[in-house]
Amino acid sequence: MAREKTWQDLINVADLFAGDATPVSFQGRELAVFDTKEGITVALARCTHGAANLCDGYFNGTHIECPLHQGLFDARSGAAVAAPARVPLRMLQARVVDGVVQIMA
Repeated sequence: MAREKTWQDLINVADLFAGDATPVSFQGRELAVFDTKEGITVALARCTHGAANLCDGYFNGTHIECPLHQGLFDARSGAAVAAPARVPLRMLQARVVDGVVQIMA
């Protein structure tokens, strides 16, 4: 029987790299917490093209560029917006409660 998903604390907002991507390990997964211009989002941290850690890439507040082949993703939706990236990022449901980023896990 599968465990029911619940909101889990991930990281304090005060510990994020302001306006940037913050790497976080959670239950054996590498996540990227993006402090976008529209709010906090969370995705799996690996590029869907070359498996590089996106937290090492350039982030402009809305888009993250892969440091390996410069594929580009929208950090708000996960959409792949520039080649060679074609597969979107896997985004996780996230929210901020009392200064803590939480994900549904």
